[in-house]
Formats: sequence, C-alpha cells, structure tokens
Amino acid sequence: MSKESDCSVKICGITSNHDAQLAADAGADYVGVLVDVAVSERTRSTAQAVEIARASPIPTVLLLYNRPTSDIQAVVSQVHPFAVQLLGQEPPQQVEELKNTVACQLWKSVYLPAGRPENVDMPAVRAEMNAYRDAGADFLLFDSVDMSLEKPRYGGTGKTCDWNIAAELITESPLPVFFAGGIRPENVKAAIETIHPHGIDLCSGVEASKGIKDPRKLERLMEQVEQAS
Repeated sequence: MSKESDCSVKICGITSNHDAQLAADAGADYVGVLVDVAVSERTRSTAQAVEIARASPIPTVLLLYNRPTSDIQAVVSQVHPFAVQLLGQEPPQQVEELKNTVACQLWKSVYLPAGRPENVDMPAVRAEMNAYRDAGADFLLFDSVDMSLEKPRYGGTGKTCDWNIAAELITESPLPVFFAGGIRPENVKAAIETIHPHGIDLCSGVEASKGIKDPRKLERLMEQVEQAS
C-alpha cells in the first residue's frame, strides 16, 4: 500500500523481520530497531538488528541509548542503517563527532514531560534544538519523559505530552521533527492536525502485545494518517 499523506510514519520497536514487513506493507516510511537498550522490552542485539535491517523493505533507524561514540560507530558499521537515533542525553559534541565519522543520518530525541504544560522549560528546549542542529543532526524527535516513576522513563511511555506546547516548538524548530509519545490509531489524525509534525513515530500504539505488531492496528493507523489534513 502506498501512502499519499505528507506526514512520514516511523514504526518503532520492531523486533522481527516479520514485523518490519508488516510495517512496510501498511505503508510506513521507516522501521525503528532498538539495539542493546537495557530499559526496553523490545531491544535486540546488534546481530539481530543486522538481520532485520537486511530484510526490511523500508529504511531502518537504529535506536541507541547513551552509548560511547566508538560503540555507535561499531554498530553502524555492522548494520548499515539509514539513520541512528540517539535516545539518551548524548551531548551535541557527540552528535558532531558522529556526523564526521558515520555514513548515515543522525536523529536526536528531545524529551518533553508527559502531562502538563507548566512542566516544560521552553527556553531550555529551544536551546537544545538549536545546539543539535548546529552539531549536524538531520532530524529531531519529540518524545515524552514520564517523571512520575522512581527512575524517569525516557520514551516508550505510551503517554502524551502537551500537544499545544509541542506544536509551538515544532513551528520554531530549526530541523524537521518527528512526534512520538502516546500516539495510536485513535488519536493520530488529531495529533497531526494539531501539531503539524514532519512525521509521527509510535510503537505500543500498534502492538498486539509487547514487541509484537498488530497488522489491523497498523492498517487503521495508516488510514487515519491518510485522512489527516
């Protein structure tokens, strides 16, 4: 199925060749594979990521969390992904170093607190966005951080941040932005029409169970993306 919408779609937390094919068949633009991310139930080894990337009909984005530059370079050289998404608190200097040494795009997650808008330090987020642009990042991803837990969970929360805040920051962003955090077939159309992101990024919203994608939910998602104006 081909997608006519302007909004790109990344299906994240892909754990198998089968699910990469499902995402492609539904009309998604990218698959995301987590590599050795200890906090995630959907993580894969480098060797498994190689297999998924090789089999996937659409570009693969590798997700890595707070890894040394040498580790990231080694994973990229084995997997040959379309992009690496840095999920943690990687500084702009590391993005710049990678930009000069890896042959793929660099995407950087920026976290907005789940829930209420008064939690968001707007000047700090703006400064972060500009610093990553200056360092050579290709895309930013806005995701939710859940501060209600004993240890804050960055991404994969299934919770939404304040959409109006996200919309304001995306309007000002120096780079194209993917939007993640609590997106599912039921709210994706409203999210696109409210926030106007370059793309949307989701994982649990199209799962049958943790790490297993649901073909019907994927189809419903893409139908709703198509309908978004």
